[in-house]
Amino acid sequence: MHIEGPVDPDVDLHDREQRRELSRHPAAVLGAISAGGVVGALSRYGLSELLAHKPGEWPWATWLTNVSGCLLIGVLMVLISEVWPAHPLLRPFLGVGVLGGYTTFSTALVDVQQLVRAGAPGLGLLYLGGTALAALAAVAVGWAFARVVVRRARQAVAR
Repeated sequence: MHIEGPVDPDVDLHDREQRRELSRHPAAVLGAISAGGVVGALSRYGLSELLAHKPGEWPWATWLTNVSGCLLIGVLMVLISEVWPAHPLLRPFLGVGVLGGYTTFSTALVDVQQLVRAGAPGLGLLYLGGTALAALAAVAVGWAFARVVVRRARQAVAR
């Protein structure tokens, strides 16, 4: 199978259901990603303005953005796989668009560089490791929390 154009790296091309996403209305998918990206990027910008930091200080805005975005990614993965799997634009809009535009790991690396330049290499190293560990933990917590909530909701409906 030969696919032309951009390919979503989150799509498993061996899974027939996921391949269908690539062939349906590429303009609609691109529009959903773009609209979501605007929402996510504006949210990230707002948080960065609200929690601005000086050189040499912990970059709370970027850290909170990435950790909260990863938490939401964990929740979203449960919701789109177990609750709303059939909607073809939901994952591109929320996952790739909103959360892709919201999270900013490239800015986290710039923050590390700025901490080192400001004479705080230890804080930069702590920030680098802390960001990665907190982001991974947030995905796991978001996923586990959403699984529990979905399971309980289904049990309540079944009663």
